[in-house]
Amino acid sequence: MKISELLNGIEYISVDGATGCMVNGVTCDSHYVRSGYLFVAISGYQEDGWIFAGSAIGRGATVIVSEHSMDDCRKVEGCDAAARKNICFVQVLDSKLALAELSSAFYGNPSQSLKMIGITGTNGKTTTAYLIDEILKSAGKHPGMLTTVQYDIGQRSIPAVRTTPEAPVLHDLLSQMKKVGCQSAVMEVSSHSIVQKRVAGIDFDVAVFTNLTRDHLDYHKTMEEYFEAKAALFCSLGSAAVAVINIDDKWGRQLAYDSKVTAKIITYGIADDADVKASDIAVTLAGCSFKVETPAGSAEVNIKLLGRFNISNALAAVGAGIGLGIDLDVVVGALSRAECVAGRLEVIRVVNGPQVFVDYAHTDDALMNVLQTLREITKGKLFVVFGCGGDRDCSKRPAMGKVAEKLADYSILTSDNPRNEDPIKIINDIADGFRCSEKYEIIEDRKQAIVRAISLATDNDVVLVAGKGHENFQVFGNTTVAFDDRQVVRTILYGEL
Repeated sequence: MKISELLNGIEYISVDGATGCMVNGVTCDSHYVRSGYLFVAISGYQEDGWIFAGSAIGRGATVIVSEHSMDDCRKVEGCDAAARKNICFVQVLDSKLALAELSSAFYGNPSQSLKMIGITGTNGKTTTAYLIDEILKSAGKHPGMLTTVQYDIGQRSIPAVRTTPEAPVLHDLLSQMKKVGCQSAVMEVSSHSIVQKRVAGIDFDVAVFTNLTRDHLDYHKTMEEYFEAKAALFCSLGSAAVAVINIDDKWGRQLAYDSKVTAKIITYGIADDADVKASDIAVTLAGCSFKVETPAGSAEVNIKLLGRFNISNALAAVGAGIGLGIDLDVVVGALSRAECVAGRLEVIRVVNGPQVFVDYAHTDDALMNVLQTLREITKGKLFVVFGCGGDRDCSKRPAMGKVAEKLADYSILTSDNPRNEDPIKIINDIADGFRCSEKYEIIEDRKQAIVRAISLATDNDVVLVAGKGHENFQVFGNTTVAFDDRQVVRTILYGEL
């Protein structure tokens, strides 16, 4: 594709150099540059991508897009007067936005050919995505799916690298979905991706807000900033789009009455004034049942997922389904067939012994929801094993400790993904949330912590291993090692350790 064609759809300040060159790919990572690639130097992350412009040219980039002036471009290492004849420099006002728009254009604007459903919120995004995916399949909408767990492209499924990919990868995946016959796509939308404008090139038909609780404050600094990041997705929706919003959540209620949201709003929750409302709720070890009332009618719903928080996720999926015009009977039928998502309150069953659950809960609110659910079905004692990630929001650590002390009978504090922090420092931060030292112990090694918890539990007890869910790794500094909570639990329970 010619650079002139790509530039038709974006705003730019100036263009200089080889304006007739062809573009073979788009990236913002100089390591991925190949011959004929367009490299976007992103500013505002941990460092200015402009410092890699010379490296990108050395690897074969023929187009450099940045917020830098032409004078700066002429000073790039390896870009003398002769080299500049073969390179096109494009100055833009916003490099993040340019990356999203150029990526969309390069891959033929694939989102315009798909019904796009985006889900954002602190907790529940992945489960809600799977539920909506099941509804779309039942309605014959042939969905693709992008989640924290995996990327589904037709019949092909690949492990996810991150919740919301960078724009070039995102539009490549959507393009692949289009090529294999997908008619819709459901995806998780992280707050980081909204702020960094990774999804700026996508026109969502439906956007879902699940909730907002303390998380990512290392990035957003305050809850207000965190909320504004989420709200930006809904304020960008067109008037023909649908916003599905949880008004049981105080931030969701604020969003639902935000005058900047011009999309049609469908609220959901247990609240009396919700458009999609649950009543007659029953929670058992086999799942949940409830009556749902909607603008499209009412129905009895049975889901295999445990916990009241999964009723909220199901209501979100109902709202998205009716927002897309899918019959309520189809929606309810799909929900009844939906299975547990990997690492989301996933039970590792044994005939004799404690029941062990693995969950992704890594915030105080998520841990509270899961422990409250398990408390309802626990006949004996409830044990929990958890830690917190390093280089992330520190404020949630003691808050998670406080929740564990209140709802679990005994906690084992351990390592999660410490990254560049001292694991014991992280664990001690969690311990600060406990008032009683007899309610917990510290075992830094995660495998040994899980072994210890299961050894303490008897037949009527329940053990929760929280924080990593589907993840099959641990991160220590710059090293990633294989580690899967589920596999460790199976090994212990089946006597192979």
